[in-house]
Amino acid sequence: MTSRNKTRSKPVPESALLGLQKVDLFRGLDSYALREIAAQCKWLRVRRNEYVMRRDGADRDVYFVIAGTMRVAASAGRGRRIIFRDVSAGEVFGEHSALDGGARFADAQALRESLLASISPEAFRALLANHASVAERLLRRLSGSLRELADRLLELGAQPVQRRIWLELARLAREAGVAQNHARLEPAPTHSDVASRVGTSREQVSREFSRLAREGVLERAAKALVVRDVAALELISTKAHDPGRRNFRVGGDEGAR
Repeated sequence: MTSRNKTRSKPVPESALLGLQKVDLFRGLDSYALREIAAQCKWLRVRRNEYVMRRDGADRDVYFVIAGTMRVAASAGRGRRIIFRDVSAGEVFGEHSALDGGARFADAQALRESLLASISPEAFRALLANHASVAERLLRRLSGSLRELADRLLELGAQPVQRRIWLELARLAREAGVAQNHARLEPAPTHSDVASRVGTSREQVSREFSRLAREGVLERAAKALVVRDVAALELISTKAHDPGRRNFRVGGDEGAR
């Protein structure tokens, strides 16, 4: 295997610089700084469903997603998994263990063929010490993750299962992009994935999806899931009303008033 010292001595390909320019943490860094970072990176091309990080694993490297999507998740026993987040191009994962030296708390698996750059924990901490803008962006990201986790814990503890499913669908719709009150989720999220995100069973998600389809809010279209009325979905997700009064009409008018 090529040593890290030998890797530094090689010219850094322009493709490596272009790849790192896509990473949000590195926005604003000049080409010299990016070359220094690239020289310390290892580059990995991973196949769909391949793992690059395992819970309780010994490595502490930080990974930057250049292309593709990685899923950070962990087993919850009884065959169930908890999905923490999906990491898209330009994002980072694995930084927690590099910062505190603790064990990995989750697995990272490729949802599709992906290109990653990884850096050692020592090099990552030096990078933060030498570039204040990178450290600030990382702090903002960690703060945002903490707020998101707090929101999810409140949802799990205070919201009924149905509303948790609605909230997750509304979130996915916003991520996919809303146009004329429609959103197209492609590929369609599986019932197991949604169940893993909201802490319920696949069967419960399947029943709720079927009900929303009958109401005209959801529609299957080949490999996609179409939210036909995002406004109605967000209304029932956020309005503080009796969960039993859940009927609504497509077009955003909630029924059973």
